[in-house]
Amino acid sequence: MNKVKLGIVGVYRGKSMINYCAQDCRVKLAAICDIWKEGLENVRAELKNDEIKFYDNFDEFLANADIDAVVLANYATEHALLAIKCINAGKHVYSEVLPVQNMAEAVKLTEAVENSKAIYAYAENYCYMAAPREMKRAFRAGELGKFEYGEGEYFHNCEAGWADLTYGDENHWRNRMYANFYCTHSVGPLLYITGLRPVKVTGFELPYNERMARMGAKSGLAGIEMITLENGAVIKSVHGVGISKNSVWFSVYGSKGTMESGREAVQGSEGVNKVYTNLDRYDGECVERFIAYNPVDAFTVRANANGHGGSDFYSIYNFISKISGEKDADVIDVYEALDMFFPGLLGYRSVLNGGVPIEIPDFKNPKAREKYRNDTACTDPAVAGEQLIPSYSKGVPPVPKAVYDALRKKCNIR
Repeated sequence: MNKVKLGIVGVYRGKSMINYCAQDCRVKLAAICDIWKEGLENVRAELKNDEIKFYDNFDEFLANADIDAVVLANYATEHALLAIKCINAGKHVYSEVLPVQNMAEAVKLTEAVENSKAIYAYAENYCYMAAPREMKRAFRAGELGKFEYGEGEYFHNCEAGWADLTYGDENHWRNRMYANFYCTHSVGPLLYITGLRPVKVTGFELPYNERMARMGAKSGLAGIEMITLENGAVIKSVHGVGISKNSVWFSVYGSKGTMESGREAVQGSEGVNKVYTNLDRYDGECVERFIAYNPVDAFTVRANANGHGGSDFYSIYNFISKISGEKDADVIDVYEALDMFFPGLLGYRSVLNGGVPIEIPDFKNPKAREKYRNDTACTDPAVAGEQLIPSYSKGVPPVPKAVYDALRKKCNIR
């Protein structure tokens, strides 16, 4: 079998995928691209491999690199544009979070994928953490019964690393994102577990706080989405970068009981790799059976050497498997990716409209896309045009220039 020739865009987040290539005999790392020339040269010096081609221009990379597939680990707000270019060029795409930044991009991305034989896989790695993977197995096996309620939580106090993430750039996408934007780490695993579509969302925004001000960010500290699924069940998603402590946690309730992960906020970063269950043998039994365990599989040891609790491994492993002809490889397709993102995008529209519920369209239906074809609303002025929305519903907070000056001095990445 021929190796999958992989090109990686973005050396910062892409480092995890670069390291992965050395572990999978089915893959050849063929090219790396980044506009950050110093970072690119650092990776070149580290890898010491003349067979890998390096580019600081994406269009040249796409036109000239001998590659079958592309990993997009660039800015979150630029994934859709590059994904569409790759797909139109016949290259398979592994897109980091997030898939798009507005509804118009969602239409274009969906139709590009539908009109191509190229594979699109969404790299929502939190779906592939040990607990969500085990919850999916158990739910699909019928062990939880009918899905009734769930919660997903992703809190990340980013203050310590914000300088390196944003370079002290006031207009960096992270400083402009609204509270509900970065939602797929909390929404995604619940949809992945259940296989159910979201159909309606009501959004909430937590207030701007001193931590966000020190970071130079211009949104509420966290977003919340209350999401109705196609079977009538409801899930709660909560996430943000301005909270005081980190936490990742998932919980699902079915007609036969409950499963949840450990909680990072009180159990540390390995909490989400543990599962707690209380399940009945049949609907209505109502007997307490408390069980806790760490799910393992044939790849656990190998996966744990990779980032994000091993989840980075499963995400890209499945992508390579899909390209290699494994029809049932566990990848997240474009429709699922958008279902994971729309609750945040439309949840913020709910916030801006006083908390009214917003319908979530099914992009598998071409007719459902039409009203969004020219919907460019987002916080990026270069993309939104006249449809520009504020990053904070109560008015964009003014941030003194001195804040960004201090962050630039602190930044370790030039």
